[in-house]
Order: sequence, then C-alpha cells, then structure tokens
Amino acid sequence: MLEKLQRALGLKTNPAIFFTSAGLTFIFVAVSILFTDDVDSAFGSASDAIKSNLGWFYILGVTSFLIFLLWIAASRYGNVRLGGKEAKPEYSNVTWFGMLFAAGIGTILMFWGVAEPINHFANPPLSGVNSEVGALSDGTMTQPEFAERLTGITVPPGSGAPLSEQAASEALGFTLYHFGLHTWAIFTLPALAFAYFAYRRGLPFRVSSIFHPLLGDRINGPIGKAIDIAAVIGTIFGVAVSIGLGTLQINSGLNGLFGIEIGAAAQISIIAIVTVIATISVVLGLDKGIKWLSNINIWMAVGLLLFILFAGSTIYLLRGVIETTGIYLSHLVPLSFWNDTLPADEWGWQGGWTVFYWAWTITWAPFVGIFVARISKGRTIRQFVIGVLGAPTAFSIIWFSVFGLSAINIEWDDPGSLVGPVVQEGDTAAALFAFLANFPASEFLMAMAVLIVVIFFTTSSDSASLVVDMLTSGNAVNPPVRQRVFWALLEGVVAATLIAATGQEALQALEQVITVLGLPFFLIAFMMMYCLVRALRHDVTEEELLPPRRASKRRAREKESAGTESVG
Repeated sequence: MLEKLQRALGLKTNPAIFFTSAGLTFIFVAVSILFTDDVDSAFGSASDAIKSNLGWFYILGVTSFLIFLLWIAASRYGNVRLGGKEAKPEYSNVTWFGMLFAAGIGTILMFWGVAEPINHFANPPLSGVNSEVGALSDGTMTQPEFAERLTGITVPPGSGAPLSEQAASEALGFTLYHFGLHTWAIFTLPALAFAYFAYRRGLPFRVSSIFHPLLGDRINGPIGKAIDIAAVIGTIFGVAVSIGLGTLQINSGLNGLFGIEIGAAAQISIIAIVTVIATISVVLGLDKGIKWLSNINIWMAVGLLLFILFAGSTIYLLRGVIETTGIYLSHLVPLSFWNDTLPADEWGWQGGWTVFYWAWTITWAPFVGIFVARISKGRTIRQFVIGVLGAPTAFSIIWFSVFGLSAINIEWDDPGSLVGPVVQEGDTAAALFAFLANFPASEFLMAMAVLIVVIFFTTSSDSASLVVDMLTSGNAVNPPVRQRVFWALLEGVVAATLIAATGQEALQALEQVITVLGLPFFLIAFMMMYCLVRALRHDVTEEELLPPRRASKRRAREKESAGTESVG
C-alpha cells in the first residue's frame, strides 16, 4: 500500500520510514493541540524523572563521547581517510567551516551569546543560590534595585556572589562548557560514524547504517526502520526547538525596531516567511543554497563580532579572549564531571540547563551529523575530529568572550540594565537587543542581528530538510526536490502549530519532549562508539593506519621492489 502511494506521488524514498515518520509527527501535533494539558503533564513528569534520576548519565555520556573522539583522533585510526586513500576534500576549509557553523549552532550563539553569561553572572551555578535568585525575580522592584538585592545574597565561603568577579569567571566557564567541545562532541560522534559507513561500506545515510557491524543486513528490516523513524522524529523536534528560539528572538528584534507586537500572530508570520526562504534554498540545492547562505552569514556574524570588539573596550576584550580561554580550560575537567551533588538540598540547577542542553543537542545530532558527513568526504579521521571539534569551539570562545565580557562590563557600569530584562523578567529573547542598545548605531546593529538570525534560521531548516530526506531515502539517486520541500514545510508547520496552540508554553512543552527523547539517543550514541571501532578493526588495512608520509615511502619501496623483480 505504501509503495503504491509512493509511486503515485512520484517519490524516491523508503515508504515505511517516510510515511511513518510524517504520520507520527502529524499525530503528535494534533494530540498536542487537542490535549495540551495532558501532553504537558505526561512529558513534564517524565522529563522531571529523567533529570532527577538520570541527569548523571547525560553528563557522563557527553564526557565519554569527547574522550572517545580525542582517543580515536590520536590513535593510528586517525590516519584513515574518509572516502578512500585517494579521496580529496570537496570544499575549502573556510567554506567547510562556514557550513559547519551555520548548520550547527549559529542560531544558538546569537540567542545565548549575551543571555547565558548574564544568567550565570546573576545566578552563579556553583554557589547554590538558584532558589534565592528565583525568589527575587518574582518581585516588582526596579531593575537597579533587583541588581542591588542580588549582590546582597549570602553565599557559602569560597563561592562567588552574584554579579561578582568570581561569578563572571564562573559564568564564562559554564557558558563555554555548554557550547564548546562537549556540544561539538555530540555532533562529531555521529558525523564520523555516518561518514565512515557511507564512504567506506557504501551504506545509505541513515542512523541504522551505523549498526551494520551488529545487525548486518537486518538494518533494512523492522529494527533498522524503527531506528531511522526515531531519528527523523528527533531531528524534526530538535530543529523545532531551534526554530522556536529563533522566532522569539526575531520577534523581539522586530518589536524593538518597528514596534511589531510580540505574540503568536507575529511569530507564526515569521515562521511562514522564513520557511518560504528555506524552501527556495532547498530548491536551489546544496551548492547554490546552503553554501551561498552560509558564506554570507558567517561573514556577517564575524562583522558583528568585530564591531562589538572595536566599538567597545577593545584592549579589555582582547585581554579577555586570552583569559577566557584559560578560564574555559581550567573549568573543562571539573565541569565535565560536575553533577550538582553538593549541597544536596539545592540540586536542580543542572537539570534545567546542562541536562536539557545535552538532551536537546543529541536529538538533532543525526541532522548535524549527516550534514557534516555529507560535506566532509576526503578528510582523514584526525583532520575531521580536530576540525569539527576545534574550529567551532575556537570561534565560540572568541564569540562568548567578546559578547559575554562586554555584557558583564555593561552590567557593572549600569546595574540592572541587562540582568533586569534577562533574569528578573526572564526575557532571554530580548537579551541581545538590550545589549546592542548600548552601542553606536544601535538600530542598524539590531537590524543586522535580526537578518543574521533569519539566515541562520534558514540554513538550519534547509540543512535539516536535506538530512531528513537522506534519512528517509538513503542514497537514492537524484531524489525529487519536492521531498525536501515537504520536510522544510513540515518543520515550519510543527513550530507554527505548537505556537498557535499554546504560545510560549508550547516551547516549554517541546523542551520537555526533547529531554525525554534524548534518552534513547544517548544509548544509541554509546553503541555508535562500539560499532565504529569494531568496523575499523575489521575493514582497515595496515597501510591505511600508517602516517601519510610513511605510507607513501612504503608504496615507493614496494614499487621499486616490484620493478627490480621484473628486471631480474
């Protein structure tokens, strides 16, 4: 039946994966609209249980992924080239990085560049003052009064008080922990696995292909299809959260620029417009669509970064970039294993931040992973791991140093100007624009920021559409463009329908769903590591494990020896 429907629609896809994924997505949206309170309650309870009982597993999991990737890059397997010994990279390093950045966490850096450092600056996680800060946030005091009351909160000996220098250091350390090596480890692990099994064993770009060492041809059976359907749904919901965040930020920027009311009507209109742009990019294809937009956006983002650097306290920020690098490295190991254990009666901060981040990130890791694998053929495993982990992390350090330190400096000079709207009022979407209001040509900067977010939003939707189509069609030759268009439209419909049904609460409900969906993906990721090592041990020859120079000399000696024997 599904095969007949596929032929009638002129699709080139796996009908079971395609139609089941689409059907379940529509069912979830319908149920969320009809039974919003029940769905919120069910996923809220499950989310709270996971955070309380399995938060430690999420923390350990991501740290394990990072250690594994560093090991495999440093090992002899790092010399293995994705795509064969003679394969060459399809894209230059600059273009490759731009596509990585735009499809990965470009929208997140724009959203959290100011909001997260300011949140942690006002509420230092290691000080255990979450409840006290929350109690103050419920008051009706003015913003300067709120900032003054924050500085009066009593903290344990040795801990950083809110808005103190120690709190600033802690804020930068936690922010980079959330958006540095650990986040990109979540993306890099599946990307490496996808690239290996697609280019080495010629398997389709599906999550089930990674399990080939365990399942063999059964990846084409019910188990494999179930894995792929879960990956498609997780990708759609994970991207929907990003779309929701981007929509809120765009709406906030347009409100500040043109007075456009913040609400469901405006947000649905924004989603519709950006979805149309993303659909056009889908039709243009990878090289003319995503590549073109990514190159434009990375330079616009760099331009905004440089403006903040030179329009602000330049020397202070240049010193800060170096110091922030040290802060991040000094916090890296302790935070990699920190589980909010002490004090025992204050647990809960990490569940709302780190655990949610890791669960959210891993649900759309298949999307980023397949996209990164698709653009990374020809690089060695070592080049791949260092590039995908290192380049975005280095940029994130610079980005959060400039934006985070500038925001902290503004807050010190004008108490309450940023912690008021971001922490007291909880308007994280407005954080960037409240920040930009402190610089020359603020309206131009806000307009530029809105445009950057729109393009990041577009490339994320476009990339996700490409990847979901690959998850459902595998390596189909020239799949119809309308398949990718369908997924682009569906992503917009999911986000718009949820916002229309329950407004801001829809995003909170979706965050709870993401936390629950993240659990099976963590289990899958552990299996990825095992399957990848097992495949490497089985497939790779001794010559491929040699460094390129030694391998070249060995081939030359063998060629010379063969010539000598021929003459003899």
